[in-house]
Amino acid sequence: MAHATATIGTDRYRTSIVTGGHPLTADEPASLGGADSGPAPFDLLLASLGACTAITLRMYAEKKGWPLERLDIDLTLSGPPEARSIARTIHPVGLDAEQAARLADVAERTPVTLTLKAGLPIATTLI
Repeated sequence: MAHATATIGTDRYRTSIVTGGHPLTADEPASLGGADSGPAPFDLLLASLGACTAITLRMYAEKKGWPLERLDIDLTLSGPPEARSIARTIHPVGLDAEQAARLADVAERTPVTLTLKAGLPIATTLI
């Protein structure tokens, strides 16, 4: 199970996050009133999807014994709030066309991909 904490003080939008025992900082860009001292929340969402995709595809290639040298993943979030979408481009280096196509197929079933596509209930409690 994953767990994170987020704490914001008086330093405008700068937010201290701890997850998996690792400290992170999130913020908003200066254009939105932040100090740009860390990635914005949607940037962190894309980073999570990118990391999950890269790790899952690396694991798959290793399991198959494929010579994956590097995997570049480009992610873009676009659209208005009611119609947002993510474009994900995967560029594997060292694989033939059939292996690369298989990785693209596997990418559609990574844990974070499936979670985002299915939606996720969020229960909020005030204490």
